[in-house]
Amino acid sequence: MDSSLAPFLDYLRYERQLSNHTINNYQRELLRLLPLLQQQEVQQWSELTPEHCQAALAKLHRQGLSPRSIALALSSLRQLIAHLQRTNQLQHDPCHGVRAPKQGRPLPKNLDADQVSHLLELTSNDPLAVRDRAMMELFYSSGLRLDELVGLDLNRLDLVAGQVKVLGKGNKERLLPVGKLACQWLQRYLQLRPNFTNATTETALFLSQQGRRISHRNVQARLSQWGQQQGLDARVHPHKLRHSFATHMLEASGDLRAVQELLGHADLSTTQIYTHLDFKHLATVYDQAHPRSKKRRNK
Repeated sequence: MDSSLAPFLDYLRYERQLSNHTINNYQRELLRLLPLLQQQEVQQWSELTPEHCQAALAKLHRQGLSPRSIALALSSLRQLIAHLQRTNQLQHDPCHGVRAPKQGRPLPKNLDADQVSHLLELTSNDPLAVRDRAMMELFYSSGLRLDELVGLDLNRLDLVAGQVKVLGKGNKERLLPVGKLACQWLQRYLQLRPNFTNATTETALFLSQQGRRISHRNVQARLSQWGQQQGLDARVHPHKLRHSFATHMLEASGDLRAVQELLGHADLSTTQIYTHLDFKHLATVYDQAHPRSKKRRNK
Protein backbone atom coordinates (compact mmCIF):
# COMPACT_ATOMS: atom_id res chain seq x y z
CA MET A 1 0.00 0.00 0.00
CA ASP A 2 2.83 2.39 0.85
CA SER A 3 4.25 2.01 -2.66
CA SER A 4 1.16 3.73 -4.10
CA LEU A 5 1.86 6.95 -2.25
CA ALA A 6 4.82 8.27 -4.30
CA PRO A 7 3.08 7.92 -7.71
CA PHE A 8 0.00 9.65 -6.30
CA LEU A 9 2.07 12.57 -5.02
CA ASP A 10 3.81 12.81 -8.40
CA TYR A 11 0.36 12.96 -10.02
CA LEU A 12 -0.59 15.87 -7.76
CA ARG A 13 2.68 17.64 -8.49
CA TYR A 14 3.05 17.18 -12.24
CA GLU A 15 -0.45 16.65 -13.59
CA ARG A 16 -2.61 18.67 -11.23
CA GLN A 17 0.25 21.10 -10.57
CA LEU A 18 -0.67 21.63 -6.93
CA SER A 19 1.63 23.63 -4.70
CA ASN A 20 4.28 21.93 -2.56
CA HIS A 21 2.42 23.13 0.51
CA THR A 22 -0.79 21.36 -0.57
CA ILE A 23 1.09 18.20 -1.58
CA ASN A 24 2.80 18.10 1.82
CA ASN A 25 -0.61 18.31 3.47
CA TYR A 26 -1.85 15.31 1.44
CA GLN A 27 1.27 13.36 2.33
CA ARG A 28 0.97 14.15 6.03
CA GLU A 29 -2.67 13.07 6.21
CA LEU A 30 -2.07 9.83 4.31
CA LEU A 31 0.94 8.93 6.44
CA ARG A 32 -1.29 9.47 9.46
CA LEU A 33 -4.04 7.21 8.09
CA LEU A 34 -2.25 4.35 6.27
CA PRO A 35 -0.70 2.77 9.40
CA LEU A 36 -4.17 2.59 10.98
CA LEU A 37 -5.44 0.67 7.95
CA GLN A 38 -2.45 -1.67 8.00
CA GLN A 39 -2.97 -2.34 11.72
CA GLN A 40 -6.25 -3.98 10.67
CA GLU A 41 -4.21 -6.50 8.61
CA VAL A 42 -5.03 -4.77 5.33
CA GLN A 43 -2.01 -5.33 3.07
CA GLN A 44 -3.50 -4.68 -0.39
CA TRP A 45 -5.85 -1.96 -1.59
CA SER A 46 -8.15 -4.65 -2.95
CA GLU A 47 -8.69 -5.87 0.65
CA LEU A 48 -9.78 -2.47 1.93
CA THR A 49 -13.46 -2.07 2.90
CA PRO A 50 -15.59 0.84 4.18
CA GLU A 51 -15.53 -0.81 7.60
CA HIS A 52 -11.73 -0.60 7.70
CA CYS A 53 -11.83 3.07 6.74
CA GLN A 54 -14.51 3.91 9.31
CA ALA A 55 -12.55 2.10 12.03
CA ALA A 56 -9.41 4.08 11.16
CA LEU A 57 -11.32 7.36 11.43
CA ALA A 58 -12.77 6.26 14.76
CA LYS A 59 -9.21 5.61 15.98
CA LEU A 60 -8.18 9.13 14.97
CA HIS A 61 -11.21 10.45 16.86
CA ARG A 62 -10.20 8.53 20.00
CA GLN A 63 -6.69 9.97 19.64
CA GLY A 64 -8.21 13.42 20.07
CA LEU A 65 -8.07 14.71 16.50
CA SER A 66 -10.60 17.41 15.68
CA PRO A 67 -13.48 16.67 13.28
CA ARG A 68 -11.84 19.02 10.78
CA SER A 69 -8.53 17.11 10.88
CA ILE A 70 -10.35 13.80 10.48
CA ALA A 71 -12.28 15.20 7.51
CA LEU A 72 -8.98 16.26 5.91
CA ALA A 73 -7.57 12.76 6.38
CA LEU A 74 -10.67 11.20 4.79
CA SER A 75 -10.57 13.68 1.90
CA SER A 76 -6.92 12.81 1.23
CA LEU A 77 -7.75 9.09 1.25
CA ARG A 78 -10.66 9.64 -1.16
CA GLN A 79 -8.33 11.44 -3.58
CA LEU A 80 -5.81 8.59 -3.43
CA ILE A 81 -8.57 6.01 -3.96
CA ALA A 82 -9.88 7.95 -6.97
CA HIS A 83 -6.36 8.01 -8.43
CA LEU A 84 -6.02 4.23 -7.97
CA GLN A 85 -9.36 3.72 -9.72
CA ARG A 86 -8.36 5.99 -12.63
CA THR A 87 -5.15 4.00 -13.10
CA ASN A 88 -7.01 0.65 -12.92
CA GLN A 89 -5.25 -0.40 -9.71
CA LEU A 90 -8.53 -0.64 -7.81
CA GLN A 91 -11.98 -1.67 -8.98
CA HIS A 92 -14.15 -0.71 -6.01
CA ASP A 93 -14.51 2.33 -3.75
CA PRO A 94 -13.64 1.40 -0.15
CA CYS A 95 -14.59 4.89 1.01
CA HIS A 96 -18.19 4.57 -0.20
CA GLY A 97 -20.54 5.56 2.62
CA VAL A 98 -17.72 6.47 5.01
CA ARG A 99 -18.42 9.62 7.01
CA ALA A 100 -16.18 11.83 9.09
CA PRO A 101 -17.53 13.26 12.38
CA LYS A 102 -19.74 16.28 11.90
CA GLN A 103 -17.95 19.58 12.23
CA GLY A 104 -19.32 23.02 12.84
CA ARG A 105 -18.82 25.76 10.31
CA PRO A 106 -16.45 28.13 12.11
CA LEU A 107 -16.39 31.65 10.78
CA PRO A 108 -13.00 32.92 9.62
CA LYS A 109 -11.36 34.87 12.42
CA ASN A 110 -10.19 38.30 11.44
CA LEU A 111 -8.59 41.34 13.01
CA ASP A 112 -10.57 44.57 13.09
CA ALA A 113 -9.17 47.66 11.35
CA ASP A 114 -7.71 49.07 14.59
CA GLN A 115 -5.91 45.81 15.35
CA VAL A 116 -4.45 45.71 11.85
CA SER A 117 -3.25 49.31 12.17
CA HIS A 118 -1.65 48.51 15.53
CA LEU A 119 0.05 45.41 14.12
CA LEU A 120 1.51 47.38 11.24
CA GLU A 121 2.93 50.19 13.39
CA LEU A 122 6.50 49.02 12.88
CA THR A 123 8.93 51.92 12.63
CA SER A 124 12.25 50.08 12.92
CA ASN A 125 14.80 50.48 10.13
CA ASP A 126 16.16 47.00 10.80
CA PRO A 127 16.13 45.10 7.46
CA LEU A 128 14.23 42.15 8.99
CA ALA A 129 11.55 44.45 10.44
CA VAL A 130 11.21 46.30 7.13
CA ARG A 131 10.92 42.99 5.26
CA ASP A 132 8.31 41.72 7.70
CA ARG A 133 6.22 44.88 7.51
CA ALA A 134 6.38 44.74 3.69
CA MET A 135 5.10 41.14 3.83
CA MET A 136 2.28 42.00 6.24
CA GLU A 137 1.29 45.10 4.25
CA LEU A 138 1.10 42.99 1.09
CA PHE A 139 -0.91 40.23 2.81
CA TYR A 140 -3.47 42.77 4.02
CA SER A 141 -3.41 45.02 0.96
CA SER A 142 -4.00 42.29 -1.62
CA GLY A 143 -5.45 39.32 0.29
CA LEU A 144 -2.67 36.89 -0.68
CA ARG A 145 -2.49 33.28 0.42
CA LEU A 146 0.70 32.23 2.20
CA ASP A 147 1.80 30.07 -0.73
CA GLU A 148 1.21 32.96 -3.14
CA LEU A 149 3.38 35.36 -1.15
CA VAL A 150 6.22 32.87 -0.63
CA GLY A 151 6.20 32.01 -4.35
CA LEU A 152 6.42 35.63 -5.54
CA ASP A 153 9.35 36.57 -7.79
CA LEU A 154 10.71 40.06 -8.30
CA ASN A 155 9.34 40.32 -11.83
CA ARG A 156 5.78 39.73 -10.55
CA LEU A 157 5.70 43.05 -8.73
CA ASP A 158 5.04 46.37 -10.48
CA LEU A 159 5.20 49.20 -7.96
CA VAL A 160 4.77 51.90 -10.60
CA ALA A 161 1.41 50.44 -11.66
CA GLY A 162 0.64 49.35 -8.07
CA GLN A 163 -0.08 45.73 -8.91
CA VAL A 164 1.19 42.23 -8.34
CA LYS A 165 0.68 39.05 -10.39
CA VAL A 166 0.25 35.94 -8.24
CA LEU A 167 0.04 32.25 -9.03
CA GLY A 168 -2.86 30.80 -7.08
CA LYS A 169 -4.48 27.41 -6.60
CA GLY A 170 -4.65 25.23 -9.69
CA ASN A 171 -1.80 27.23 -11.24
CA LYS A 172 -4.19 30.09 -12.01
CA GLU A 173 -2.76 33.57 -12.35
CA ARG A 174 -4.52 36.71 -11.18
CA LEU A 175 -3.52 40.38 -11.21
CA LEU A 176 -4.13 42.21 -7.93
CA PRO A 177 -3.95 45.86 -6.90
CA VAL A 178 -1.38 46.84 -4.27
CA GLY A 179 -2.26 49.71 -1.94
CA LYS A 180 -0.24 52.87 -1.49
CA LEU A 181 1.18 52.00 1.94
CA ALA A 182 2.07 48.49 0.82
CA CYS A 183 3.91 49.94 -2.21
CA GLN A 184 5.84 52.31 0.04
CA TRP A 185 7.01 49.53 2.34
CA LEU A 186 7.79 47.19 -0.53
CA GLN A 187 9.96 49.94 -2.01
CA ARG A 188 11.80 50.33 1.29
CA TYR A 189 12.33 46.58 1.50
CA LEU A 190 13.65 46.40 -2.07
CA GLN A 191 16.24 49.04 -1.18
CA LEU A 192 17.39 46.85 1.73
CA ARG A 193 17.07 43.51 -0.11
CA PRO A 194 20.82 43.44 -1.01
CA ASN A 195 21.45 43.04 2.76
CA PHE A 196 19.97 39.54 2.44
CA THR A 197 21.90 38.40 -0.64
CA ASN A 198 24.36 39.64 -3.25
CA ALA A 199 23.36 36.89 -5.67
CA THR A 200 21.83 38.39 -8.79
CA THR A 201 20.42 34.98 -9.73
CA GLU A 202 18.01 34.83 -6.78
CA THR A 203 14.58 35.70 -8.20
CA ALA A 204 12.48 35.42 -5.02
CA LEU A 205 10.93 38.65 -3.79
CA PHE A 206 11.07 37.84 -0.08
CA LEU A 207 14.31 36.36 1.25
CA SER A 208 15.40 34.72 4.48
CA GLN A 209 18.50 35.72 6.42
CA GLN A 210 20.31 32.94 4.53
CA GLY A 211 19.63 34.76 1.25
CA ARG A 212 17.19 32.16 -0.05
CA ARG A 213 13.45 32.27 -0.74
CA ILE A 214 11.71 32.63 2.61
CA SER A 215 9.88 29.50 3.81
CA HIS A 216 6.23 29.10 4.77
CA ARG A 217 7.23 28.28 8.34
CA ASN A 218 9.47 31.31 8.61
CA VAL A 219 6.69 33.66 7.49
CA GLN A 220 4.26 32.09 9.97
CA ALA A 221 6.74 32.38 12.82
CA ARG A 222 7.60 36.01 12.06
CA LEU A 223 3.94 37.09 11.93
CA SER A 224 3.17 35.29 15.17
CA GLN A 225 6.16 36.97 16.80
CA TRP A 226 5.08 40.44 15.66
CA GLY A 227 1.55 39.83 16.92
CA GLN A 228 2.91 39.10 20.39
CA GLN A 229 5.40 41.96 20.30
CA GLN A 230 2.69 44.45 19.27
CA GLY A 231 0.50 43.27 22.14
CA LEU A 232 -2.40 41.85 20.12
CA ASP A 233 -4.68 39.53 22.08
CA ALA A 234 -5.25 37.33 18.99
CA ARG A 235 -2.68 35.06 17.34
CA VAL A 236 -1.53 36.53 14.03
CA HIS A 237 -0.96 34.27 11.03
CA PRO A 238 -1.04 34.82 7.25
CA HIS A 239 -4.58 33.55 6.75
CA LYS A 240 -5.86 35.89 9.45
CA LEU A 241 -4.61 38.87 7.43
CA ARG A 242 -6.25 37.41 4.30
CA HIS A 243 -9.51 36.96 6.23
CA SER A 244 -9.25 40.52 7.52
CA PHE A 245 -8.72 41.82 3.99
CA ALA A 246 -11.80 39.93 2.74
CA THR A 247 -14.02 40.98 5.63
CA HIS A 248 -13.07 44.67 5.50
CA MET A 249 -13.44 44.76 1.70
CA LEU A 250 -16.89 43.18 1.87
CA GLU A 251 -18.06 45.44 4.69
CA ALA A 252 -16.93 48.53 2.76
CA SER A 253 -18.12 47.54 -0.72
CA GLY A 254 -20.79 44.85 -0.36
CA ASP A 255 -19.53 43.48 -3.69
CA LEU A 256 -19.27 39.73 -3.19
CA ARG A 257 -18.24 39.01 -6.79
CA ALA A 258 -15.35 41.49 -6.64
CA VAL A 259 -14.11 39.99 -3.37
CA GLN A 260 -14.35 36.52 -4.95
CA GLU A 261 -12.10 37.65 -7.82
CA LEU A 262 -9.60 39.30 -5.49
CA LEU A 263 -9.37 36.20 -3.29
CA GLY A 264 -9.07 33.85 -6.27
CA HIS A 265 -12.00 31.67 -5.20
CA ALA A 266 -13.21 29.40 -7.98
CA ASP A 267 -16.62 29.02 -6.32
CA LEU A 268 -18.68 31.92 -5.01
CA SER A 269 -19.91 29.72 -2.15
CA THR A 270 -16.38 29.78 -0.69
CA THR A 271 -16.51 33.57 -0.55
CA GLN A 272 -20.04 33.62 0.86
CA ILE A 273 -18.82 32.63 4.32
CA TYR A 274 -17.72 36.25 4.67
CA THR A 275 -21.33 37.36 4.30
CA HIS A 276 -21.92 35.70 7.67
CA LEU A 277 -19.26 37.92 9.18
CA ASP A 278 -20.77 40.93 7.47
CA PHE A 279 -24.24 40.01 8.74
CA LYS A 280 -22.85 39.68 12.26
CA HIS A 281 -21.47 43.21 11.92
CA LEU A 282 -24.80 44.51 10.62
CA ALA A 283 -26.69 42.70 13.38
CA THR A 284 -24.50 44.39 16.00
CA VAL A 285 -25.15 47.81 14.44
CA TYR A 286 -28.89 47.03 14.34
CA ASP A 287 -28.89 45.94 17.96
CA GLN A 288 -27.20 49.15 19.02
CA ALA A 289 -29.22 51.52 16.83
CA HIS A 290 -32.77 50.23 16.32
CA PRO A 291 -35.24 51.70 18.84
CA ARG A 292 -37.10 48.47 19.45
CA SER A 293 -33.87 46.56 19.82
CA LYS A 294 -32.70 49.03 22.44
CA LYS A 295 -36.05 48.77 24.24
CA ARG A 296 -35.77 45.00 24.31
CA ARG A 297 -32.26 45.19 25.72
CA ASN A 298 -33.24 47.67 28.44
CA LYS A 299 -36.08 45.53 29.77
